[in-house]
Amino acid sequence: MFRTVANFDRIGEENAFAVLARATDLAAQGRDIVNLGIGQPDFPTPPHIAEAAIRAIRDGHHGYTPATGILPLREAVAGDLHRRFGVEVDPGRVMVVPGGKVTMFAAILMFGEPGAEILYPDPGFPIYRSMIEYTGATPVPIPIREENGFAFSAAETLSLIGPKTRLVIVNSPANPTGGVTPKAEIDALVAGLAAFPDVAILSDEIYGAMTYDGAPHVSLLSYPEIRDRLIYLDGASKTYAMTGWRLGWSVWPDKLYEMVRKLAVNSFSCVNAPTQFAGIAALSGPQDCVAEMMAAFDRRRKLVTEGLNRLPGVSCIVPKGAFYAFPNISRTGWKAKKLASALLDEAGVATIGGPDFGVHGEGYIRISYANSAENISRALDRMGTFLAERKAA
Repeated sequence: MFRTVANFDRIGEENAFAVLARATDLAAQGRDIVNLGIGQPDFPTPPHIAEAAIRAIRDGHHGYTPATGILPLREAVAGDLHRRFGVEVDPGRVMVVPGGKVTMFAAILMFGEPGAEILYPDPGFPIYRSMIEYTGATPVPIPIREENGFAFSAAETLSLIGPKTRLVIVNSPANPTGGVTPKAEIDALVAGLAAFPDVAILSDEIYGAMTYDGAPHVSLLSYPEIRDRLIYLDGASKTYAMTGWRLGWSVWPDKLYEMVRKLAVNSFSCVNAPTQFAGIAALSGPQDCVAEMMAAFDRRRKLVTEGLNRLPGVSCIVPKGAFYAFPNISRTGWKAKKLASALLDEAGVATIGGPDFGVHGEGYIRISYANSAENISRALDRMGTFLAERKAA
């Protein structure tokens, strides 16, 4: 009998894909399913971006590229960051990767090992904890609390750093909560990190272009005092409706860049060339498509929040970023995962139970409003009927 390494006994997954598969199976059986589970824009990739990839294929860009990505794309990333945040980024420190998860994977592999501790947001993207546990490091959850507007607390985060801490992961705008951490908290976090010069930071800013009500996104790239230990994560999936293209990028400190390049060579070699040309078009081309999507998401955000607050036993603060609401369902009497399962099986509405995002997720479910206003309204009606008629199991 062959043996695999013990690490695989600890690895988790992203349950949103399991819910998507279940919803797809039910739809194939003839059920009418409204999917508010998956975090995927329902818009097509903008035509000028798709056309850039088609043109690249026609122009013969079919071969390998550098493992770090083609220089014009890395320059486009640097230009976009300067436009958005006023920061100078060396294209020679930009890494092009197949999606946002690869940056998490690489960063956690670099710092995670038995005896080490890694801080991560909870509730938060489930791959953080999964990868930390895979490496054998100890995951230390940073509680993300509703009373803070689902922003992280700098004081609480800093209080969790100890002598074994190697890496701190932060995420704003946040998945699954839609929270946006204000500048004052980020200022306080950066100031406090001065006392921990050997701790690296991974800042997941994949939703950085998605804030509402004029709330600015404050990037950790804007703080020169931590640039020598900051890993910045971003990508095209959410901002440009390019989830299936698998295009992400990150900015690395000098001392880590060669390490991540070698990981790329040893794993995926490079991102496919036509997708990289599409990325150049996305970052360097017109941004009207982003503004149009955000205007639609904003309308849906208001629709979903108002609708959730009318449901029996449900309350929901208004999300400030991304395209998720994280309603509190504790007064319904249901456990979150049981409610999510029952809503899918009995009401035909796919959602994700809060515990799939961490130990602090109980009492909540995640609702993605990356779906049409019509479908959101149908889902809310079904949820209201279900909660009115069904007692907690």
